[in-house]
Amino acid sequence: MQRFFFLYVVLLLAHTDGLAQRFSHVPGTVVHYQPASTQKYIGSPSLVILPNGDYVASHDFFGPQSSEWQQAVTTIYRSKDKGRSWKKASEINGAFWSSLFVHKGELFLLGPDRHHGTVLIRKSLDGGKSWTKPTNKENGVLLTGEFHCAPMPVVEYNGRLWRPMETAHGPVLKWGERYGAMVMSAPIDADLMNAKSWQASTPLFFDKSYLNGNFTGWLEGNFVVGPDKQMWNMLRVDDKTTLDEKAAMVKISADGKELSFDPTQGFIPFDGGSKKFVIKYDPESGYYYTLTNSIPERYRNVDPKRTNPANYRNVLMLRKSKDLQNWQDVKVILEHKDVANHGFQYVDWLFEGNDLIVLCRTAYNDGKVDAKNNHDANFLTFHRIEGFRKL
Repeated sequence: MQRFFFLYVVLLLAHTDGLAQRFSHVPGTVVHYQPASTQKYIGSPSLVILPNGDYVASHDFFGPQSSEWQQAVTTIYRSKDKGRSWKKASEINGAFWSSLFVHKGELFLLGPDRHHGTVLIRKSLDGGKSWTKPTNKENGVLLTGEFHCAPMPVVEYNGRLWRPMETAHGPVLKWGERYGAMVMSAPIDADLMNAKSWQASTPLFFDKSYLNGNFTGWLEGNFVVGPDKQMWNMLRVDDKTTLDEKAAMVKISADGKELSFDPTQGFIPFDGGSKKFVIKYDPESGYYYTLTNSIPERYRNVDPKRTNPANYRNVLMLRKSKDLQNWQDVKVILEHKDVANHGFQYVDWLFEGNDLIVLCRTAYNDGKVDAKNNHDANFLTFHRIEGFRKL
């Protein structure tokens, strides 16, 4: 098995279920392992810190033997020792691509019920052990129809909660082309379980003329407030013709009802931008930070047939920016030489003092066999990046 290169990450050993002993070669703390042979793969990591300091993590299952197209399954885990060990807290039927968030001391989960499903919100008053069951627009059914997203942060700003989303009702029902960028928001004092509390912006649909006709979709947007207080939806961009990746900066109106985009200025160079990324602002340093699946030069000629940048997930890079448009590499956090079957992807992460805590969808050799590929992950892993501002 190829050597794993691991920089500036604290390895935390789990003490439950024997996962630490069984998978000691896997980086970080193994929260869950799902054998590739089951044809169910780990997706959509989400991570929060409860008011008492406990961590709560979630993920869903996708793949041919999962129920992602009917009522997807999401599993909830909890750690009472800062991520050193994890225990399963609950399992939810009808949750996919969903975001955990804490608001006014209460724990919520927001996302579709299945692949391209209805958007639901649930609440837990016991740290993730039990959850409300959405049945109507007064108790958790927010948007009916077909929607897409990833577990992106729910952000409080200017008296509202903001959560990017994509409608999947595009004119062409094809991956990428069907997705229209949009953003949901609700007043911070509203009843979040009531659909009437939430508004959705008009969607901004796919335009095949972008990027000289090479644009094949945007998705998995981040709500971010720029240095000038302009609100942005920064989206992953799919362009299969170049390894020079991009992100899209879509402007959000002050009332959150309209989106606008300038294709001549709105696509910015962004290493890792063809895969899901999360951007957050750090007030202490004045930098925006992100973790991306960048493609260092040393991997660009590994396989001449691997021309789609979304197929590179073997490097996790910490990056930062002062203005959201000009980004610099800080450090490689996780790396494996095998591009085809190893990946550290779809990470969700949080600031905690001087550290970053990270939940990762990890494709890795289990000691006997590889993951199916770098996309179809067999591990959920937890990592701590100590002293990230000094790296």
